[in-house]
Amino acid sequence: MALFLSETDVRQLLTMDLALEAVTTAHAAHGHNRAIDIARQRTRTPTSTLHILQAALLDEGVIGYKAYTTARAGKRFMVHLFNAATGTPLAAIEADFLGMMRTGAAGGVAAKVLSRPESAVVGLIGAGWQAQGQLEALCRVRSIRQVRLYARDAGKRRRASADFSSRFGVEVIPVDSAEAAVRDCDIVVTITAAATPLFDGSWLAAGTHINAAGSNALIRREIDEETVARAAVVCVDSRPTAMREAGDLLPALEKGRLAEGQLVELGEIIAGIRPGRPDAGAITLFESQGMAIQDLAVGVRLLKLAQQQGLGAELPY
Repeated sequence: MALFLSETDVRQLLTMDLALEAVTTAHAAHGHNRAIDIARQRTRTPTSTLHILQAALLDEGVIGYKAYTTARAGKRFMVHLFNAATGTPLAAIEADFLGMMRTGAAGGVAAKVLSRPESAVVGLIGAGWQAQGQLEALCRVRSIRQVRLYARDAGKRRRASADFSSRFGVEVIPVDSAEAAVRDCDIVVTITAAATPLFDGSWLAAGTHINAAGSNALIRREIDEETVARAAVVCVDSRPTAMREAGDLLPALEKGRLAEGQLVELGEIIAGIRPGRPDAGAITLFESQGMAIQDLAVGVRLLKLAQQQGLGAELPY
């Protein structure tokens, strides 16, 4: 029988360590051509949008999709898993928490392979739901000692700083500007819904790694052209998806200052097919749009844990 896993079930089962392992494995499979991923498709009405990401993980024997809706009333996320050999339904999983954790894990995996091993200071721009996953993942892959958090709402950045500091055991300092967050940091993370760049690329110190996780539509931009131009490595989770959705990269691509072939996929670095950081002084950039292989990899692991622990509700098909 197929299982339904609720948000409560997912929160009980899912840890960042599990998410990091799942996302690493999924991208390695993608790098070795053992995964299929279909770029996000959207269906829009005057009041809502349906977003669908499809994929298959060949070595895990699973095929499926993530579907979510966005509307003024809120967002709703579901991951559906099927047996790749038979097409049999395996699971339907509520995926709000899952999505936040796998997005954070993607940033953590990118930082592990692209940031300097001694990276300890993070500039975090964004204090919302997704920011916590980004920070938790970084704390798992690097010995982070200080985080400088900036958000436009002063109250929100103070509350988030106190919360993150308590939960993740690192010093999180609310700062009054994006510049204060970015200058002299080892890793910069942007996780917002901004339509215009959040900081000046000239503020970046040599050796900085940037995780840009908020620009998954052409109308969104967090990173300016200076940052893209200074990056020795521009890493994406998927070239086809980046070419469709990476608002941060579109200006440079349109002007011929960046070519599709220069984009390095995260799975290619993990699989050893293409190099990552060239030297300690290089600036590296990871553009995270999100892939269904990440959701499926996490979902498969949650399903196995749920079966072992007797969690979830059986579905009548």
